Amino acid sequence: MDNRSLKDLYKFATELKESFELRWKNLNLQTDFDRLHAYKEQAKEPKFWDNPDKAQEISKLQNSLEKKLEPWLTIRGEILDLPDLIELSQEESNNPETIQSLNSDYYRLSEEFGRLEILGSLSGEDDSRNAFINIHPGAGGTESQDWAEILFRMYSRYFEKKGFRADLVDYLEGEGAGIKNVTIHVQGEYAFGYLKGENGIHRLVRISPFDSNKRRHTSFASVHISPEVDDDINIVVDDKDLRIDTYRSSGAGGQHVNKTDSAVRMTHLPTGIVVQCQNERSQIKNRGTAMKMLKAKLYELEKQKSEAENEKKSGEKKDIAWGSQIRSYVFHPYNLIKDHRTDHETANVNPIMDGDLDDFIQAYLKYISS
Repeated sequence: MDNRSLKDLYKFATELKESFELRWKNLNLQTDFDRLHAYKEQAKEPKFWDNPDKAQEISKLQNSLEKKLEPWLTIRGEILDLPDLIELSQEESNNPETIQSLNSDYYRLSEEFGRLEILGSLSGEDDSRNAFINIHPGAGGTESQDWAEILFRMYSRYFEKKGFRADLVDYLEGEGAGIKNVTIHVQGEYAFGYLKGENGIHRLVRISPFDSNKRRHTSFASVHISPEVDDDINIVVDDKDLRIDTYRSSGAGGQHVNKTDSAVRMTHLPTGIVVQCQNERSQIKNRGTAMKMLKAKLYELEKQKSEAENEKKSGEKKDIAWGSQIRSYVFHPYNLIKDHRTDHETANVNPIMDGDLDDFIQAYLKYISS
């Protein structure tokens, strides 16, 4: 950390203050702050709990706003006051300890604001939800199946680093190597928000370990992310629209699945959506998880229809759509991982494949909120 002069530090602190105020405005945080104040005033009224249902609803909204605003309010005063503090220090002295302390304050607040900017990008209605992630190889047999397993390992390590809980829902091993399909239930704060940008086609270029002639191969795998639907969202699934098959896990998942007759495959006849779960020994639990996955996909389908209709009405065309190639991973003839939406790239591929995805995920979140 380089110590800037007080003159330079004043300039950077002023820019930080302006950035914070702009972000505060764009995220409508002042409106949230005013609403929170109003809820607190209502809670002070003597007859507040005379209507328990309304009181509980207001308390829930108050808690939600407090949770959202707390990290912003923690640093707001310091960021807004920092330029004035530096200006006063310029007038008083150029004490090295004072300069070092102010520099430390600036860097600390700047880093914290950077983290909040990412959090501010997670403001979609589904971003705070848990998620289901499905990885499926493209055409190409063993090559693509091996690539799907590499992606599975990469995301599994990312979940560990983030402290997310990741439960294997379905795992189908490939023939010879890799996987044919894997579905994971990811639980953690803003799990869907962080993962939504991974939705799409991932492309690998490498020298194939399965080619005796050591030729270069290109493989594809799809990653599909769905938000878990909470009980407060009403997704109706009629029994007559379902076909439910139970079967014994084939054993292709090795240690990943249980060898019982409890596996469940659920087909939604009107849409053709198929989900399956074989992770639990209880058929009832597998049915419950399969229903959650189905509702997540139906919810996502309805949202896609609504978004497509809005785009049609407004004459807009989205640059990013499911099915597009979002990222390339090149291991030969050079090392490069590049996101084709944000242009974020790195030649240091090993940490990425070991789950250090934050830079790519944050670049995407900044991209969609800019």
